[in-house]
Amino acid sequence: MKIRILDRDDLDQLLILYGQLNHDDPPIDSGLSETIWNQSLESDFIDYVGLFDKNRLISACQMLVVPNLTRGGHPYCLVENVVTHIDYRNKGYGKQVLEHAIGLAWQRNCYKVMLMSGRKKESVNHFYKSVGFSDNEKQAYVIRVNDIRGVGDSV
Repeated sequence: MKIRILDRDDLDQLLILYGQLNHDDPPIDSGLSETIWNQSLESDFIDYVGLFDKNRLISACQMLVVPNLTRGGHPYCLVENVVTHIDYRNKGYGKQVLEHAIGLAWQRNCYKVMLMSGRKKESVNHFYKSVGFSDNEKQAYVIRVNDIRGVGDSV
């Protein structure tokens, strides 16, 4: 097993893995996925961390290190899209990916790492707590474009 930052050649495997994350997501156009991937790779703030079994990507997450004008200028890190291949779940691989991402955040002088999960299962809550995340610190607020009447029509 090897953990590393994903690179240009990893997009196809990442998209396959992300197909197991949200089953109701519409497929992404290949041209759009290439554009987004290139933007991510060119950014100094976005990384994807992946765990490989031989050459197969089996677990990944996205991390965004956000520059910050508070907290003495220390950035903060957002983690999103945490997923492990269905055949490899409950074996600690997702935890390894998250721990690696958290370690990178500390190396980059972040003062905190945050993530949100829409999963309601207690096992998911337990998983994030086992990595060290607390569900008692902050309240998350989310608004989606379709939640505002009229706004979604103009986008």
